[in-house]
Amino acid sequence: MKPITLFQALLTLLTLVLLPLSAQASIDETINNAVAPIANAVSSVIFFSVPLGEAQLPLIVLWLIIAATIFTIYFGFIQFRVPALAIRLVRGVYDDPKHAGEVSHFQALATAVSGTVGLGNIAGVAVAIAIGGPGATFWMILAGLLGMASKFTECTLGVKYRNEYPDGSISGGPMYYLSKGLALQNKAALGKFLAVFFAICCIFGAFGGGNMFQANQAFQQVVVVTGGQASFLADKGWLFGLVLAVLTGAVIIGGIQSIARVTEKLVPFMAIWYLGTGLIIILMNIDKLGWAFGEILNGAFTGAGATGGIIGALIQGFKRAAFSNEAGVGSASIAHSAVRTSEPATEGIVSTLEPFIDTVVICTMTALVIIITGSLSSGAGLTGVELTSHAFGTAFSWFPYLLSVAVLLFAFSTMISWSYYGLKAWTYLLGEGKTKELIFKLIFLVFVVLGSSMSLGPVIDFSDAMIFAMSIANIIGLYLLMPVVKQEVNQYLAKIKTGQIKRMK
Repeated sequence: MKPITLFQALLTLLTLVLLPLSAQASIDETINNAVAPIANAVSSVIFFSVPLGEAQLPLIVLWLIIAATIFTIYFGFIQFRVPALAIRLVRGVYDDPKHAGEVSHFQALATAVSGTVGLGNIAGVAVAIAIGGPGATFWMILAGLLGMASKFTECTLGVKYRNEYPDGSISGGPMYYLSKGLALQNKAALGKFLAVFFAICCIFGAFGGGNMFQANQAFQQVVVVTGGQASFLADKGWLFGLVLAVLTGAVIIGGIQSIARVTEKLVPFMAIWYLGTGLIIILMNIDKLGWAFGEILNGAFTGAGATGGIIGALIQGFKRAAFSNEAGVGSASIAHSAVRTSEPATEGIVSTLEPFIDTVVICTMTALVIIITGSLSSGAGLTGVELTSHAFGTAFSWFPYLLSVAVLLFAFSTMISWSYYGLKAWTYLLGEGKTKELIFKLIFLVFVVLGSSMSLGPVIDFSDAMIFAMSIANIIGLYLLMPVVKQEVNQYLAKIKTGQIKRMK
């Protein structure tokens, strides 16, 4: 991109956000009034819940968990058979620079992990434990382990049916394997419908849950640690959003290769940062670690939450895992599709690490910190990021500042990854082209500023619903294409076993 083009794009953004502050309230109110009825209707359908014991079970969570269980059984518990191979692939042992693709296995994994590791790992886990008790952690881990099979299925298909262009660029994901894969099964009309449905939902999800919500919550956390309502930034969300938009734009303008270069450095750093601070707290309370695991196991089967007992713990754990790692939603396969490989199964195998990192490791760390510090009692009445912040603050008063850094990193990483997901859905619907891509990226950056400066509850509800609506189309396709995945993985593992595929390093 020429510098003048980027300058013009950012100038347009600047013009849009520097509206009279008095007008922003009316814009906020207008958008809320316009979107609320639609958002509420869509959200009520996507997150329709049925009573189970004293708790409510969203059917979309059941849809994701059943699929994950079926894939786990159908592929012979693949997630437990290939972890060593997945690590070798991430290390680049079999990488061949001659293969088509734009990024390495590690870069693809880092991009996908950055899209799922977000505020849900910090705030969402706290909500799950506050409602379902410590036992929710057990079911969250189980759901994360099952979700590894869903990621394996969708990411194998993402590479199998991706589009490879003469300039070396790649477009892949559910839009392509739904349309191309089902067309080969004489289900072209169904495949096209599911692909378009998925793409539309993905775009709305990228603007909202993958962008506005992240920017809004990052701004709120910064305000909290800089003095609350007395903070200089308290009424300057637009300024925070503008700075964040410029930083985001500097990354996403360069496309997947630029995003991958950032995420391969950012993801390990933010994971070590967050897990390191959590580990310090656990070591300070090491004498309570056994008790904490006992609480998790007892709560999982006896129930100790605020509502629903054992059923409440199970539902909250499954819900958090599904909302955190997005296994079955299909979003991650868009990033994994850009990998440099000639074997689709390689990226399916690599992707099994993603729910493990996101849910089994990072979410569990959050849960342990909250439980082991006794914050469920000492922080009674707190929930979400406030409960997590309280737990971190029990070690040192300044630890919440470290948490704020994690919140900013997690939000930023989620935004840059979801910008790519939304872009690929956008170009699937409107066609490839630099101008079309620039238009999407500019709109995405505008939404960063809007998310920081406005309270758009209905918009967020709508976009969250869109993200999980993606799983409806995606999982239907995964069921129909399961035999293709089994064929791919069986022949790949056979090549590894017989030595047909040689180590490159």
